Amino acid sequence: MSASGSFVQQTAAGWLVLQLTGSATALGLVIAAGGLPSLLFGPWGGSLVDRFDLRKLLMVTQAVLGVLAAALWLLAANGQASVPVIVAISALGGVVSIVDSPARQAFVSDLVPPGDLTSAASLNGVVFNSARVVGPAVAGVLIVGVGTTPCFGINALSYLAVLVALAAIRPLRTGHAGARRSGGVRDGIAYARSRQQLWLPLAMMGLVGLFAFNFAVVLPVFASQSLHGSGGTYGLLSTMLSVGSVGGSLGVGLIPHPRRRYLAATALAFGVALAATAAAPGVLIASVTLVITGIAAFAFTTLASTTLQLHSAPDFRGHVMALWVFVYTGTTPIGSALTGWISGSAGPRAALGVGAVACLVAAGIALRVRTPPHPDAALTDLAVPVRPADRERV
Repeated sequence: MSASGSFVQQTAAGWLVLQLTGSATALGLVIAAGGLPSLLFGPWGGSLVDRFDLRKLLMVTQAVLGVLAAALWLLAANGQASVPVIVAISALGGVVSIVDSPARQAFVSDLVPPGDLTSAASLNGVVFNSARVVGPAVAGVLIVGVGTTPCFGINALSYLAVLVALAAIRPLRTGHAGARRSGGVRDGIAYARSRQQLWLPLAMMGLVGLFAFNFAVVLPVFASQSLHGSGGTYGLLSTMLSVGSVGGSLGVGLIPHPRRRYLAATALAFGVALAATAAAPGVLIASVTLVITGIAAFAFTTLASTTLQLHSAPDFRGHVMALWVFVYTGTTPIGSALTGWISGSAGPRAALGVGAVACLVAAGIALRVRTPPHPDAALTDLAVPVRPADRERV
């Protein structure tokens, strides 16, 4: 409910900005405002996350995000939702997300046994990517029927579902919460650098996120300039990508334990699918390749996220997941600017091609790194205690 509500608000806010200004630059400013805090201060969020009980911390951050949505709702209802107001609320939401995002990622490890973590991360991806389809569709109906203002109210109310769920949840592991480290960003970076199972997915995601995960920038231009389509064409391409992302997240749930070769394989498939999309001669072929792109892209991100959670000690998990949020979302402002420049200079097909090359380079890095000396490092280095039954399943 809450994820769909967030996409309802995101879609409505974008439409409202275009109504107010007619400027794509203003829309880009709103998007950048939400991602800029993670780019500037994202790694520091982990230091805060590892000092508090995750469930209580999430109740606070989700309540604040709900208040921000309610404020936008009230301002829009009074005709005061100007572009500076929307930018400010987007930026404040980005500040809260510095703590909220790594806390949500780390909290998954407290809810399920280690042997079920991959499936849990997969389910989380299914929920998020399904919301990417449902939210904009609901927003489209509401905008046509009643306007943008009710969309903000729906998002504000959707946070009540999260707060009720968090109040009811009893995590499997809570004993380590009081013993969390108070180390800073340097401690988290040093910890991640010392473990191949941590620095490799972070490095791969940093490269892929910077050049390949910029669909919001490249797809509209690709649909209009390369495929000579309309807004409906862009909507179709976005839907196909989202459908594939749901499939990719579901497929990861079939993998009992993420390994380096799976990360390499999904990055490789992501690159090939992006290259095929760049070369697509028409809408039909592009729709098919974007489904495959979505499958590979979000299988890769789910595997990478799960690997980080499995191999992070409980008192460092917030640090590590903050680094993950930094490379996953914090690169958005820079990546969007680079992709926009490439699209404007050489065309959207070239921008997709650069993303494909980045994915292939990431896959090559994963294939060339040396395997840890212990043959069972993927199992023995698990920072989360593994029950005998879970070890047997893996």
